[in-house]
Amino acid sequence: MNYREKTREVHIGDRVIGGGHPILIQSMCNTKTENVEETAAQILALEKLGCDLIRVAVPTPEAAKALGEIKKRIHIPLIADIHFDYRLAIAAIENGADKIRINPGNIGSEDRVRAVVDCAREHGVPIRVGVNSGSLEKDLLEKHGGVTAEGIVESALNKVKLIEDMGYDNLVISIKSSDVLMCVRAHELIAGKTDHPLHVGITEAGTLIEGNIKSSIGLGLILHQGIGDTIRVSLTGDPLEEVRSAKMILRTLGLRKGGIEVVSCPTCGRTSIDLIGLANRVEAMVQEYPMELKVAVMGCVVNGPGEAREADLGIAGGIGEGLLIRKGEIIRKVPEDQLLAVLKEELDRIAAEKES
Repeated sequence: MNYREKTREVHIGDRVIGGGHPILIQSMCNTKTENVEETAAQILALEKLGCDLIRVAVPTPEAAKALGEIKKRIHIPLIADIHFDYRLAIAAIENGADKIRINPGNIGSEDRVRAVVDCAREHGVPIRVGVNSGSLEKDLLEKHGGVTAEGIVESALNKVKLIEDMGYDNLVISIKSSDVLMCVRAHELIAGKTDHPLHVGITEAGTLIEGNIKSSIGLGLILHQGIGDTIRVSLTGDPLEEVRSAKMILRTLGLRKGGIEVVSCPTCGRTSIDLIGLANRVEAMVQEYPMELKVAVMGCVVNGPGEAREADLGIAGGIGEGLLIRKGEIIRKVPEDQLLAVLKEELDRIAAEKES
């Protein structure tokens, strides 16, 4: 079942999620939000790479005030992440946040939650209700015998009902755990119990390698079931890496088109060039091209043309020389140190043709 088609539409700035709309990629700045220049610069870099929504921490009144100035400099919706102080949620909305993220459980009394909801209603700002496995209430821990998928879902739905009972349903739900299979199970459970859009991610996934593996498995299992309207790959590292990974996950699952896919062979005893370095340089270079292509990077001129046949373009290295390959056909032989340059020339030519 494709649950994405059954979720209700929610407008976040000029973007729409839910109702079968394309899955959007979200990331979060690791700058101090109070530093407008640095935060805006990071968001612009994320935009260029393909980030659709950006979240920033709002831990102080100064951070809330900075939102208005940041919004003037960026082009994607700005989401304010709030914990504990309901006044910061209100200030964030009043300063132009396109969405706020709260956990009603740590905002305080029902009156404080209502004050946030009333302000969101007045400004037409959606609320993301976020629950993490590490923040489950004591009674739910006792009821379910510890942290469980069932407890996470019950906690989230209780908080959603609290806000719905206040007459507001412009909501997005987020339920996260660092336990991949628990997170998958929680999304399977909640998908059939709500029609609110779901923001999906594996929280605190880890460093670049471990975080990417856990996020790819978790998001892959969830998204493949038709669950999820926005995603974030949570990594301990540069937010740009989160966007790169999210794009690759969506493209691999067939949920997003566009961009260049790089395929490369593993190194072996026949490899006589710096294939690892070359593949990494190609991967970095192709980020700037929006067209949809497959590029192969091969380390052997013996099998390179054949292995690259399914790619639109390919390069294969030999002893001091290399080949430029198009659809499996050799079109040029060049010195090894020119391989990257001739590949770029060909990509530039293709880009120019597509623009004309």
